Amino acid sequence: MRKAKEFIVEKLILTCGVASIFFVALIFLFLMKEGLAVFKTVSLSDFLAGHKWYPISEPPQLGILPLILGSILVTIGAAIISIPIGVGSAIYIAEIAPAWAKEVLKAGVELLAAIPSVVLGFVGMVTLVPLVKNVFNLPTGLTALSGSIMLAFMAMPTIVSVAEDALYSVPKNYKEGAFALGATQWQTIWRVMLPASSSGILAAVMLGIGRVIGETMAVMMITGNAAVIPKTILVPVRTLTATVAAEMGEAVVGGEHYFALFAIGIVLFMISFMINVTADLFLHKRQR
Repeated sequence: MRKAKEFIVEKLILTCGVASIFFVALIFLFLMKEGLAVFKTVSLSDFLAGHKWYPISEPPQLGILPLILGSILVTIGAAIISIPIGVGSAIYIAEIAPAWAKEVLKAGVELLAAIPSVVLGFVGMVTLVPLVKNVFNLPTGLTALSGSIMLAFMAMPTIVSVAEDALYSVPKNYKEGAFALGATQWQTIWRVMLPASSSGILAAVMLGIGRVIGETMAVMMITGNAAVIPKTILVPVRTLTATVAAEMGEAVVGGEHYFALFAIGIVLFMISFMINVTADLFLHKRQR
């Protein structure tokens, strides 16, 4: 009976794993089916490197370089802010904070992760956007910097939670051995705990960046939605995700604009795929 239960559970786990791969493949094939049609009217180089996104003009100009650069700028800005703060917060919660503070902080982090992105976007419009406008004396606070700050705030709960779990999972004898050799608490954290949990921390960072890249509503509300090539982080930008969300309802099914939005989905899919492959290669390199 026990072997039968183990067999059933094993096959269920295998089925779930195969099904997840199957569904991802179906999504990619659907994107390819709808998105590749746009390249009948525009070349791949013009689509990826074109400087103008005017999909309803005559003729349509379907260059997504401003959208790619806007997404990259916002993502890099959010990563620069969220990774140090998130990892530092995880270290404090896992290794330094007293037991009562640890429970309060963990509950607070989990509560932040539960806030809907549209609510955070509205809060950003009311508080962050005017602040950025006044501090930097700008004509508008709807800039890439506003989007980076808000996305960093949204990514930090994921980074903190996963990184804290990674630090907590390090065997206790690692820490005890370091203390026995005369290491201080900071030396133990820096030379023992962080290297031992580096795979989990990297996973936390990648999950946080994935949240940033895939975010739609918040960036659409506070980045200005200007499809122009950004020269600084203090100008309005438009991201790939915001473009799809803002324009899919207006695109004529079967038209060039419609196919171009699906092609943007392919680009987003490939970016996410490359990030995950890079993280996987790094993890395997560290393991070897």
